[in-house]
Amino acid sequence: MVDDKGKKDQLTGKVKEETGKVTGDKDKQAEGLLDKAKGKVKEAASDVKKATENLKDAAKKKSDK
Repeated sequence: MVDDKGKKDQLTGKVKEETGKVTGDKDKQAEGLLDKAKGKVKEAASDVKKATENLKDAAKKKSDK
């Protein structure tokens, strides 16, 4: 599921970011921030897709009446 992938990316990003902070590795920290952002985008895209499907279903039900 796309939403799960977004959460996974956010978690992976958080781990990389914290690892970078602890080790002083700015590149790893930046990579983590990027992964977290990608995860949030995937999650938002999934939310939009779900909302679109709900709207289509509601419109179909209304037209079937």
